Amino acid sequence: MTVPVDLLAERLRRAAEEAARQNVDLLVVTPGTDLRYLLGLDTSTHERLTCLVLAAAGHRAPPAIVVPRLEAPGLAELPLDKLGIEVVTWTDGEDPYLLVSDLAGVPRRVAVADTMPALHVLGLRDALPGVAQTLAGGVLAELRMRKDAAEVAELRTAAEAIDRVHARMGEFLRPGRTEAQVGADIADAIVAEGHTDAAFVIVGSGPNGASPHHDLSDRVIQPGDVVVIDIGGPVDTGYNSDCTRTYAVGGRPGEDVLRTYAVLQEAQEAACRAVRPGVSAESVDTAARQVIAAAGFGEQFVHRTGHGIGLDVHEAPYIVGGNELELAPGMAFSVEPGIYLDGRWGARIEDIVVVTEDGGERLNGRPRDLLVL
Repeated sequence: MTVPVDLLAERLRRAAEEAARQNVDLLVVTPGTDLRYLLGLDTSTHERLTCLVLAAAGHRAPPAIVVPRLEAPGLAELPLDKLGIEVVTWTDGEDPYLLVSDLAGVPRRVAVADTMPALHVLGLRDALPGVAQTLAGGVLAELRMRKDAAEVAELRTAAEAIDRVHARMGEFLRPGRTEAQVGADIADAIVAEGHTDAAFVIVGSGPNGASPHHDLSDRVIQPGDVVVIDIGGPVDTGYNSDCTRTYAVGGRPGEDVLRTYAVLQEAQEAACRAVRPGVSAESVDTAARQVIAAAGFGEQFVHRTGHGIGLDVHEAPYIVGGNELELAPGMAFSVEPGIYLDGRWGARIEDIVVVTEDGGERLNGRPRDLLVL
């Protein structure tokens, strides 16, 4: 997705205004998803400093991007002239942090990108002595949480692509194969179905399913296993999928499994129904947690109900107890309660939900039943 110039300009304007509202004089944003959001620049950070220097509204510093001269040609596709952003280059042997200091216009408080390497954080600290440093995430999350229509469309594309992978699970998941073998096939399918790569593949079979962030192992999948499959990755625009389904392999599971899974289904449905503008993020978590606790599995639900998603797999807003953030249209996040019976099995159901004007829309459409393969 090539982001229109007017939309990038709007994002920069809103970032400057939000910085001023939070009493930040200057944003310094190194490569990462924040910079991709603000400028459409998809590159990585390393020992040579590249950063956007963006003043808060009302601050006199001009917007600029500081970049090593040898990498300046990589900016040619960006509409920097139309955005009014000056390109400031430096060569090896020069101090790029002093360039930022020269551009900064005597700030009192600078917000640096959350993922800025310590090498650059400390370099800026030395170049701006006495200037308070804080994290830029508190400013930029206010923008990135509320997806515009184009971003929602990209999340929908990603969700449809990962749904197609889950629809093929019968090709991969069967008794006698190891989790690692199944995971390798799933990773290939994630790319084949429209992602640039597989960001993560969890195949938690039998007792491994009781570990929410189990990865892959050489355990051989057995007939009767309950298997948690949690998968996702980015599409070519950088927006991510994340979807979990739970499968029963080799036949219908026992009644105890079915009863417990029914509780989980009810909890996920309750949380999705709770999504609407004006309610708190924690109220969605509570909706799922109350159902699970009432059935006696409260201690077996060991994580938050969800996380925001976009250019990062995990970003604001977080659907967790204590988060009083008011949901608003455009916010996108997972709803993924789980029940984990240590040493036995586990289950999780996860969909990406977008807050609409009057409720919430699930972007994933695969069945949420315990699917028997």
